Amino acid sequence: MTFVRIGGVPHHVVAEGSGPVCVLSAGLGMSWFDWDPVVPHLAPYRTVVRFDRPGHGLSAPAAAPPTAAGEADRIAAVLDALGHRGPAVVVGHSIAGFHAEAFARLHPERTAGLVLVDSSVEEDPHSARTTAPARALGAVLAAAGLPAALGPTVRDLAVRAGTVRRGAPGPDPALVRRVYRTSRVLRGTLLENARYGAVAAELLALREDRPLPPGLPVTVLAAPDGSARWERRQRDLARRLGARYETAEPSGHLVMRDRPDTVARAVLDVRSGQEGAADARGDVRSGQEGA
Repeated sequence: MTFVRIGGVPHHVVAEGSGPVCVLSAGLGMSWFDWDPVVPHLAPYRTVVRFDRPGHGLSAPAAAPPTAAGEADRIAAVLDALGHRGPAVVVGHSIAGFHAEAFARLHPERTAGLVLVDSSVEEDPHSARTTAPARALGAVLAAAGLPAALGPTVRDLAVRAGTVRRGAPGPDPALVRRVYRTSRVLRGTLLENARYGAVAAELLALREDRPLPPGLPVTVLAAPDGSARWERRQRDLARRLGARYETAEPSGHLVMRDRPDTVARAVLDVRSGQEGAADARGDVRSGQEGA
């Protein structure tokens, strides 16, 4: 395991494979190992970088509440720490879709492509005035011993709710216990959730001031799972970004677990400028269409 210090905070980072770089950032409360099913599809063709945001996975607690710009800079700092200073394909799942898009807008010269995996979408975000209630709730729950008693169980229930594929191999149970029995992850998740609206509002402002690089390959990979409203919102996001719209079906919100091949295909379909993806393409596609 590798740890790099960013802004004084130790971050857990995993890099595998070879070739052009892609960086995978997971959703709220998730860990590096949630991308495990995707990595075997990518590592033969790409250098795959995964990291845990502060208060997630094995990374230390956050020194400050998250911001869109701060998370974009974090991705850049992770790549810098690993010696990857060229353009990378950035993949963001759920709330990390905000971070990935912010990276593309704030670090355009370092962005080879953008893949948003069932990304969060907020058309009219409402920002909480303070993170104090989230911090207080985390302290109370930690003092009551809930993370140690129920953390892995809550994690398991969340995964079951977010997937349709049953019986698929999951991460090492010992790792799940190591991560989710800590109050650090509970507090990190609550803090990030409390800042959700503020980060969404910041991203909307960036869309006005910092356009995406011309011609940047962008894919919105959605998991509608029968929800017409969610599909409309994902299609609207694709239109707003000038992105290719693609669906992963059948899949729940945790697309990387239900359809890892489809996630990998979306990444490999991005031509990085260093290498075409044609030789890595297989026959698997899922609902691809123009936005």
